[in-house]
Amino acid sequence: MMTLAIVTVSDRCSEGKRIDKSGKIIQEMFKNTSCKLVSYEVIPDEMDIIENHLKKLVDEMSVGLILTTGGTGFSKRDITPEATKKVIEREVPGFGEVMRLEGFKKTPLALLSRAIAGLRKNSLIINLPGSSRGVEESLEILMPVLEHGLGILRGTAEHPSPSSPRRRGSKSN
Repeated sequence: MMTLAIVTVSDRCSEGKRIDKSGKIIQEMFKNTSCKLVSYEVIPDEMDIIENHLKKLVDEMSVGLILTTGGTGFSKRDITPEATKKVIEREVPGFGEVMRLEGFKKTPLALLSRAIAGLRKNSLIINLPGSSRGVEESLEILMPVLEHGLGILRGTAEHPSPSSPRRRGSKSN
């Protein structure tokens, strides 16, 4: 079973001035999966708070998948990617790239996302957009590979063989 933490990064949500719709969408999308939600927090856009919370989720709680929402745009307060970079040991650029690419097909504003993803120990941290629509569309793209990727990270899954029918675009013999 994969453990999941959701971290909404938003000054307004943390102050109770706005309802956290994006975090609730993540919860709903993972409801019927093998993931167990072990933490859900709403925190302000503060570097030390974000960084320390991500470290706690990995280092103390050993959470396998940490999804952040918010703080990935152009505002001076949008610092989630920078906080994430301070925490991760290895970057996983494909997640951010595909979210921007697929999002761009629906709105050019997707290119304004600075979301990143990376690994720390046996955990995967992914920055999702702050908008509820962006979260939903991004997770629809990412969810099919998350379980396998985390299995590889934890040593419980192997890379598919070159002839595996699961590979996109592979030809059957």
